[in-house]
Amino acid sequence: MKQYKYDDIEGMQELLSEEFGSWSSEVEVSQDMVNQFAELTGDDYWLHTDPEKAKTDSPFGCTVAHGFLTLVLIPKMRGEQSYEVIGFNNMLNYGSDKLRFTGVVPVGCSIRSRSRIKEISTTAKGTKMVMEQHIHVVGQDERPAVIYELIFIYM
Repeated sequence: MKQYKYDDIEGMQELLSEEFGSWSSEVEVSQDMVNQFAELTGDDYWLHTDPEKAKTDSPFGCTVAHGFLTLVLIPKMRGEQSYEVIGFNNMLNYGSDKLRFTGVVPVGCSIRSRSRIKEISTTAKGTKMVMEQHIHVVGQDERPAVIYELIFIYM
């Protein structure tokens, strides 16, 4: 695995890519998982939590995962890391520039993700990295269900 020193901005430019990396491991989205998320967040809309009503009243014919549940499952979808950033004391999740829920995630399906590095730059706080991540329903590789740009700052 290739290592990059966090403050070597020029060297880290090698990480920039128009292409997405390999697929992560798959995570199954169960009704129990959706129900637990609904209880935790208070979002118990029937489209997520009532399979019987969803069969007849939903345009999808089934319950679907909350968009934010799908997003927070990213850490469970581990992929092979092809690089390592080293030499920093802290890594800060700085937020995001873009979040889109572009498709539904039916309960019972599996999802997986892949990512690419879009930007490496210097800020007053440290080295900023923007990672674009796409989450797909397995078998629907042509269109992501979630598009997310995560910003890290290495300090």
